[in-house]
Parts: sequence; C-alpha cells; structure tokens
Amino acid sequence: MYCFCDADNASCKQTRRSQPEVIIFINKAPILWFSKRQNFVETSKFGSKIVALWIAIEMIEGLRYKLRMMGVPIDGACKMFCDNESIVKNTTRSECPLKNKLNSICYHKAHKSIARGWVRLTKELGNTNVSDILTKLMSGPRLRTLVKMCMWR
Repeated sequence: MYCFCDADNASCKQTRRSQPEVIIFINKAPILWFSKRQNFVETSKFGSKIVALWIAIEMIEGLRYKLRMMGVPIDGACKMFCDNESIVKNTTRSECPLKNKLNSICYHKAHKSIARGWVRLTKELGNTNVSDILTKLMSGPRLRTLVKMCMWR
C-alpha cells in the first residue's frame, strides 16, 4: 500500500481556500482518491499540506481497518509520499513546533501514525507527485507522464 498526498494552497481565487489531494494505491492500482476544497482558509503552505497529510492518514487507517475486517492481511507500513520536505522532517520529531490548534492536531495524528509504524513518510519531488493530477492544471506531456506513472508504478 502506498499513498501520494499534496495540497494546492489558496487555489480558489475567490475564497483562497486550499484543496488537498490524496491517491492511495494497493498493488499498483489506485483504490481511493480524494480532492475537495477545504471549508476554511489556511494561511500557510505548511498548514494546508499538514491538513492534507492528516486527511490521507485518516483514509489509510480506515482502509487498513476495512481490509482487516475482510480478512486481508496487511504487512508493513503504508509508504506515503509528500512533496514538502519540512512536513517530512517535522513529523519525525517528537516535539510539536506548531501554535495553531488544527495544525497541531494534524501534526500529532501524523506523528503517532509514523511512530506506530502504520505510515512511512518520504519526500517525493514535486514534478513526479501523482496526486497533482487531481487539481492542478498542467500541460499535455506532463499530464501523460503522470498518468503513465500512476498506472505503471
């Protein structure tokens, strides 16, 4: 199981709300995807990406639970890819540097899932992050490249 997550910070020109993007794969097949404009305005790119990470972890935990209920064994952690290096570095630290309550809750959820071994977070380059297909406008060649990566990973 592996997951790509990203957030398009302030993507809506009228309301400046962010839009998280999550795609979860099992055995190289996209199983779950999520892209929905948030109900609140996030002031920083870090904040919008940590909320996207939180949403992805909630989806992964729900999927793990459903698979276990169906008798499907799940071995190891879900490999999660995020294109923000500060998110990857901060969620592996034990202290919470955040003052915003929502961001702090998202941070602790991500940190606990990583500590439990359910999720292994690594950095993915921005130009190869498959979750960009869900929201970002891109040229034809880049879109075809990401779709090929999505289907043949």
